[in-house]
Amino acid sequence: MHTPLVKNENLSEELSAQVWLKREDLQPIRSYKLRGAYNKIVSLNANEKAKGVVCASAGNHAQGVAYACNKLNIKATIFMPVTTPQQKIKQVKLFGKDKVEVVLKGDTFDEAFHHASLFCEERQAVFIHPFDDEKVIAGQGTVALELLEDAKSPIDFLFVPIGGGGLAAGMVTVFDQLSMHTKIIGVEPAGAASMKTSIKNGVNTTLEEIDKFIDGAAVKRVGNLTFEICKNSLHDIIPVPEGKVCTTILRLYNEDAIVVEPAGALTIAALDFYKEEIKGKNIVCIVSGSNNDITRTEEIKERSLLYEGLKHYFVVNFPQRPGALKEFVNKVLGDNDDITYFQFSQKNNRESGPAVVGIELKNKKDFVKIEEQLKLRKFNYQYLNENEDLFIHLIG
Repeated sequence: MHTPLVKNENLSEELSAQVWLKREDLQPIRSYKLRGAYNKIVSLNANEKAKGVVCASAGNHAQGVAYACNKLNIKATIFMPVTTPQQKIKQVKLFGKDKVEVVLKGDTFDEAFHHASLFCEERQAVFIHPFDDEKVIAGQGTVALELLEDAKSPIDFLFVPIGGGGLAAGMVTVFDQLSMHTKIIGVEPAGAASMKTSIKNGVNTTLEEIDKFIDGAAVKRVGNLTFEICKNSLHDIIPVPEGKVCTTILRLYNEDAIVVEPAGALTIAALDFYKEEIKGKNIVCIVSGSNNDITRTEEIKERSLLYEGLKHYFVVNFPQRPGALKEFVNKVLGDNDDITYFQFSQKNNRESGPAVVGIELKNKKDFVKIEEQLKLRKFNYQYLNENEDLFIHLIG
């Protein structure tokens, strides 16, 4: 489906630029992934179509394959991890209807992928890769053709999200031919910067560990084909912190009533890191998808507050004497500070008892005052935000 290119007045005014959003979140499956899946499947010959197709995915790619197969009357077997939320399984079945069989195998995507590969070999079926395939890349490249058709003036900067690299590869292929002056900026999650790492190393590199929060773009390894296409065509790659993405998700909802998934907010979150370069320029951000699970709202808010410096966690050893907690609340905290988390463990045979305390601030500058008061009043404490292992153990 041809999606709209819409100017965002709030971002344009704030950044002193013309900021346009390519709304791929308005696709029937609420993601650009439909383009690549459809283009690959429609290109199959009669024999390949008769054998059916196979894919492994727990996200937007599975929905794209399901939708395409339903429209083209082709059978699809979609492998998903056993741990996949029921909501995602339901969506795949909704789009695929009677043309799709969902098979739950393995606890992780890699295990589901392994089972899908074995099934594919056994049935001699066609595997539909989520990004590392020429036809899939070409399908994603139709986003670029629409952009150039709809843009009212030349595009100075194009911000493209990168997961496996299929969308970015399709975009640069078109822009290298039709709009060579446009600077294409790839945007990755800071916790899964596989393309940036690979380009820096000069070879496609598998990351050992990644932050999976931005699930639509968090991959350990980009495609070999997408890497070769992107490595010399991207002007820059920006790794954006996951917390910054969460702040952007909340802002888009509150200010523009736009609901996006974490990967869908990547490009807009990157604009702050390029605000000097883009002043007065014509900018396009790809909003890649909006399949966000409402149950993640609290985690999104929490990550945003942590990133913005408005949420802080401590382990405080309270003296086991009357009035210690009252002193903490009245003297350490400011009038606008709020305790949002408190877990206390009293030890009768000790002079102090540890409590995990979460504090939400109205102004991040107030954090300095809290630390000053903790030291002044001789509270023995440990700051958790900077101790990731302990933070995850106690809070996560």
